[in-house]
Amino acid sequence: MKLTWKTHTLELTRPFRISRGVMSAREAVTVTVTDTDSDVVGRGEVVTSVYAELDRDRIEAQLRMVRDRCAGVDAGLESVLPDVHPAVAAALWSAIAEHRARTAEMSVAAHLGLPLPTEIPISRTLGIGSPHEMAAVATGLAESGVGLLKVKTDADTAESVRRLAAVTEAAPGADLIVDPNESWTAAAALRVLEETRGLPVVALEQPLPTCDRDGARELRSRTDIPVIADEAIHTLADLDALVGLADAVNIKLSKCGGVYHAHEIATAARERGMDVMLGCLVSSSLGIAPAVHLASLARWCDLDGHLLLAWDPWTGLGGEDGVLRPRDAIGLGVHPRAGDDR
Repeated sequence: MKLTWKTHTLELTRPFRISRGVMSAREAVTVTVTDTDSDVVGRGEVVTSVYAELDRDRIEAQLRMVRDRCAGVDAGLESVLPDVHPAVAAALWSAIAEHRARTAEMSVAAHLGLPLPTEIPISRTLGIGSPHEMAAVATGLAESGVGLLKVKTDADTAESVRRLAAVTEAAPGADLIVDPNESWTAAAALRVLEETRGLPVVALEQPLPTCDRDGARELRSRTDIPVIADEAIHTLADLDALVGLADAVNIKLSKCGGVYHAHEIATAARERGMDVMLGCLVSSSLGIAPAVHLASLARWCDLDGHLLLAWDPWTGLGGEDGVLRPRDAIGLGVHPRAGDDR
């Protein structure tokens, strides 16, 4: 099996701000595996991330290491991938999973033993801005039919309340998932929940720092709104430590090492009575697609990273109206747009 890759830039429609910083573009590396004796192709994508300390040079150095150690042979990757970043491993395993599925002429979901829903409701994410700015974006999304909005916010609790109120007024039929990205304390979270009582907040995503276990325990004991762990969950071993602290886990393939590990974690979470959110980074449809094939395991699908782009070089998922409609095709079901050479 031959391993190749190509790097390109993904520009966002508008700068995207969360509590940790702001982003207007990122680099993406398309990973391709091919057979030496057939034309079967499998692809995956890894994107750069300041938070994950992953830049283009590190990605390409790790891909070269994998290629040199095992020459892209599928059977040799298990021994090599523990040495690479989980996001790089995720791209490789996505490519391998698609290659396996295409060889068997089935979808990746079927390859994993799962159904692939024809329609998958997703959340649409609002980056941090003024209440007026966020309301304007929410209005457009609501007019497109979106019914679930993920509202990014920060440590400013008073402004958080104003943002949530403005978004609710702009999109009165939409439910809200609130995501402060670890920037709150338990007291702040409870204060915001009290001041937004009556608003359609259906979940809190990683409101507290991952190290604040006492705060997480207090928050969960004092609200019925589900708390979703995000930054606190990376591997299967993290699950048991979250029992009693979170109602759900946000599984991102770039955190856990790929579609096979994500499948394992999602199954284990459900066995422990925890709900599953499938999350993503800002990436193209190719980067989103592997998680889409796990959608039957999830309560929430936060899979809109491709919809934040000014130009998505891949097609096949849709989602502009808040619903993904994956093609019932073999492999990942996404394809390069006409005129793109990927």
